[in-house]
Amino acid sequence: MQGANVPDAPPTWRAGWALVGAVLGTALQPQQAALWPLAAYLAGAAFGLLVAMGTGWGGRAWARLAWALAGAALAFCLVGARASLYLAQGLAPELEGRDIAVIGRVASLPQAGPAGERFEFLVEQATLDGSAVRLPRRLLLGWYEAASSRTEPPLQGPGRVAGERWAFQVRLKRPHGSLNPHGFDRERWLWEQGIGATGYVRLSPRASAPQRMGMTPWHPVERMRQSIAQAIAQRVDSPRAAGVLAALAVGEQAAIERADWALFRDTGVAHLMAISGLHITLFAWLATAVIGALWRRLGRHWPALPMRCPASVAAGWGGVMLAAAYALLAGWGVPAQRTVLMLAMVVGLRLSVRRWPWPAVWLLAMVAVLALDPWALLSPGFWLSFLAVAMLFAADPAQREQPPAGTPRWRRWVARGGALLREQWLMTLGLAPLGLVLFGQVSLVGLLANLAAIPWVTMVVTPLALLGVLAAPCWELAAATVEGMVLVLRWLADWPWAVLQRPAAPLPLALVAVAGGALAALRLPPLLRVAGVLLAAPALLHTPSRPPEGVFELTALDVGQGSAVLVRTANHALLYDAGPRWSPEADAGERIVLPLLRALGVRPDMVAISHSDSDHAGGADAVRAAFPGATWRSSYDADPALRCRAGERWRWDGVEFQWMHPDEHAYATPGLSTNALSCVLRVAAGKQVAWLAGDIPADQEVRLALARPHERATLLLAPHHGSATSSSPVLLNTLQPRWVIVQSGYRNRFGHPAEAVVARYQARSVRWVDSPRCGAATWRSDAPEAVRCERETARRYWHADGKAGSNP
Repeated sequence: MQGANVPDAPPTWRAGWALVGAVLGTALQPQQAALWPLAAYLAGAAFGLLVAMGTGWGGRAWARLAWALAGAALAFCLVGARASLYLAQGLAPELEGRDIAVIGRVASLPQAGPAGERFEFLVEQATLDGSAVRLPRRLLLGWYEAASSRTEPPLQGPGRVAGERWAFQVRLKRPHGSLNPHGFDRERWLWEQGIGATGYVRLSPRASAPQRMGMTPWHPVERMRQSIAQAIAQRVDSPRAAGVLAALAVGEQAAIERADWALFRDTGVAHLMAISGLHITLFAWLATAVIGALWRRLGRHWPALPMRCPASVAAGWGGVMLAAAYALLAGWGVPAQRTVLMLAMVVGLRLSVRRWPWPAVWLLAMVAVLALDPWALLSPGFWLSFLAVAMLFAADPAQREQPPAGTPRWRRWVARGGALLREQWLMTLGLAPLGLVLFGQVSLVGLLANLAAIPWVTMVVTPLALLGVLAAPCWELAAATVEGMVLVLRWLADWPWAVLQRPAAPLPLALVAVAGGALAALRLPPLLRVAGVLLAAPALLHTPSRPPEGVFELTALDVGQGSAVLVRTANHALLYDAGPRWSPEADAGERIVLPLLRALGVRPDMVAISHSDSDHAGGADAVRAAFPGATWRSSYDADPALRCRAGERWRWDGVEFQWMHPDEHAYATPGLSTNALSCVLRVAAGKQVAWLAGDIPADQEVRLALARPHERATLLLAPHHGSATSSSPVLLNTLQPRWVIVQSGYRNRFGHPAEAVVARYQARSVRWVDSPRCGAATWRSDAPEAVRCERETARRYWHADGKAGSNP
């Protein structure tokens, strides 16, 4: 490398700009909708090297740009090449849904659920009809012994153990998940975890019985984590306390119940319920002190020992090694990785009597984490972790003025308490915009909650959780401390305005807000801090756009095999159905519908549940609890005044709404199925009409069509998810829709949409999209010829095929 043109640059100057470029390149690569050929990435990496070699051709400005460009090109292309190689190992489409015999081992801590358990499985052999087939290396499997009953109580303990080798039959599918605006991207999560396919173990009489083939020496850490988590569950009676202790001791966050996570989020202490950098740093500090004391005592008996390895070296690296062991036991998450790497760098620099600028240490740790997992930067935890550390570094509390010698002890404690309060206030203020951007909410009681919870969890709960591994009674004492903390948090969460929720801001406003929060937290003049607060204001005050007067927007959410539709006008909103319930603790209302409504800043004026089937009403309770003031309509409510009735109509912002079905005769007909009682809604803006038909069967479709022979619709929500018993020729011939949206699940067991129904659409030149290939589908009455698919507009290379439907 040539650097003669910049002789005054420090030795780390080139590396610093290369690190900045590497972070930018790693951040840009996951934005690709599709991957390039592997050869293109290799050529790009070679280009980056050539740029780096040419940094001596110009002045300092060119050299800085060249090193940043070289780092960005190398990182971008290396991550892309890695993604290309991984994508080539995916599950072949022809193997989906087939009975495949596999031999392999359990590779993770199994997670118990209402009907069974899930675990990661490493494939060693796979055969189909006696012939060997190639499968992805890592699978996510479900073992559902109670598959026929989704309401059974959870298993008392995982039946499989990490490291066991098993032989059984599985049915697999390629990674797929619901894709909605502002929603959780399950396919990205599976990609980041290295899971190439998902599926379940075949336990039917027609499948060969699973065979346990013994224990292997693999995955000892996961096996230890599992045994500790099981011991905690058996020792602690309170599920809440047991979940928190398992999360703090072994990083098993899935053990914490959903209601408790909501409490921790609302009070701003959710970060403490995982193994964070604070926990690992404390553990490293204690380990360093203990090792140093033991090493010096051993040196009295073996004088040669400290001569060969000084106590400072043994204590420093010993503390780092034990901290790394604790981080591995906790699951080796991003905060743990970042903390261990930074501890190692700090120890190394101190023992070598060197001191690097904090941005260099910070950037180096970030690049090291991204080298292990480039897609970690797509997770909120990555940015929360690194931004928090950057603020602590920038605030530089170690350089604050210390009390003079001779100061009374109580004054020193007061000074330390004041410093802690200032740092916590600055951290809360600085991270608030990022929390608002990532989660759409800020806890206004977070400062008070953290001032109490941080020392309590760090100094009391976590040490007791770890000591319980050696002395189980400590877990009972730790459980009592958890219950006491929860009482305080509940009291804070019940305060008025405890949580501020705001709609999602556009990316430019979000970036400006995060920069403003960081500026407000730095040790700068008050005027600059006020400027930082002002920078965050636009994101806080942002209001998403709404359709204009006389126009409505319809979004059919991707909720799998179920239905949920949001209709918005200029000043009103209606939610039609709330999605399915998947288990007693998981439903689409909580997981999909509410996050979208909050991100859009929508409070529905009316919630209508077409009928009582779980795939339509499963999320209704979560929606009702979140919006108790909304008008309620359904076909099954005990109060007749809350039922949808044919003929009822109203007008919002120039848009007409009308219930088409059921009428009084339908409600009075005995034995009518829940599908036949589905609420059918007509929404009209001028000549543009949308029909939401629930699950009405062909008989009701024909009656509606014959009663309104001149009715036309631009958009039709496919009745009964495209079932062969619906979408009758009579209804299609009458409505003559231009678009049909089919809400169905990926590879659903019902075969929706049915081939016969698709053939009817094609015969009438009706354009259609379905949820598995479209994701959330959005249509507007002022642009009736287009349906926007989330899988097309937010396409990334890890997503399943985004080609929507079959259009003529």
